[in-house]
Amino acid sequence: MTQQAPLSSEAFPVPAAADSTGLYIYIACPWTPVGGGMFKVADYLIQSQAAQTPPHAAQLRPLDSRGAASPAFSLWVLLTALVKIIRGHLSGRLAGVHVNLAARMSLFRKGAIVAVCRALGVPVVLHLHADMQSFYAALPAVLQRMTRSVFAMATTVVVIGPVARHFVIQALRVPAQRVAIVINGVPEAIEPRRTPQPGGSQRVLFLGNLSDLKGVSILLQALSKPGFDRGRLQVVIAGGGDVAGYQAKARALGIDEFVKFEGWCDQQKTARLLAASDVLVLPSLDEVLPLVILEALANGVAVVCTPVGEIPSLLTDGIDARFVTPGDVDDLAAVLQDVLKEPAQLEAMGRNGRALYEQQFSLSRFFSSVARIHQRAFGVAAQPRDCGAAAEEHAL
Repeated sequence: MTQQAPLSSEAFPVPAAADSTGLYIYIACPWTPVGGGMFKVADYLIQSQAAQTPPHAAQLRPLDSRGAASPAFSLWVLLTALVKIIRGHLSGRLAGVHVNLAARMSLFRKGAIVAVCRALGVPVVLHLHADMQSFYAALPAVLQRMTRSVFAMATTVVVIGPVARHFVIQALRVPAQRVAIVINGVPEAIEPRRTPQPGGSQRVLFLGNLSDLKGVSILLQALSKPGFDRGRLQVVIAGGGDVAGYQAKARALGIDEFVKFEGWCDQQKTARLLAASDVLVLPSLDEVLPLVILEALANGVAVVCTPVGEIPSLLTDGIDARFVTPGDVDDLAAVLQDVLKEPAQLEAMGRNGRALYEQQFSLSRFFSSVARIHQRAFGVAAQPRDCGAAAEEHAL
């Protein structure tokens, strides 16, 4: 997942109508690029709310739960967040807290937030963004009990798809009526799509943190296989991580002439890269539902990915994506070559993917779904940007 630049408090001015009597909802997550996709999802929500808060609505506010510095500093950030929650509750203006949760240390930090909210009587929506099954299974019994208690304290648990919902209900024992599926949404495309020319360049894009878990080594090995038209092929690998290490691997494989590393990309550069690409490739070994896939669909870019996490429950192989076997270098090479040699297939996948985006992954649909959850859990919700029934989607 590409990252966005850290946001200052000035990025979220208090709406004119949110005076001293206005209600607000905290959106808790690491409000820095450390938060990855979780941060982007929360950021999209706040960007999409109305510029002014009507009397019957609440204002969404960011609540940083981690910071971007050392573990010691992250503890200070967490304590600051807890103080803000206490002050908000005492003022009578804090309607609730929407806690965005992943695995590992995120679970323990957010568990502290949930516990404090429970003690104060502040309702909590717990939004699970990660595949916790293997992490939870490896925990000792005492920490498994603690994990279940964190989820039990939430008013509502939000998950991204049916796989996560089944886990939360069966393993974490949350009553089914308190678990809601909300599929993530992303903004509209903001750059015009390039028009491929017959016999022209073939542009493949990888967007994400550079790691073997994301399949970067597998991708480089696949690109070194015979069968690619190297004279036309242009591959861009964008994202933070061990850029120098993967550049060295590309040189060792003899593919550095057509593989370019862009490093970390902000939201605007990501949009430009997507608009200039024919195929997004994401051969991850472990995912939930990567936002970059949804962003590719929004841009009408064909997707080649692994059917992991929630992906196969939402995308259809051969219709709006092509699936490849996780970890299989030869399969990835064969599928990439197949789609690159068939412009009609690329066009159909891009068109079908765009239609799926409009049906399921638009930002207006996502905002409305979250607003309904907030209305039920907190008794109040934020208004979309146009202050109407649905958020108006345009460039963020």
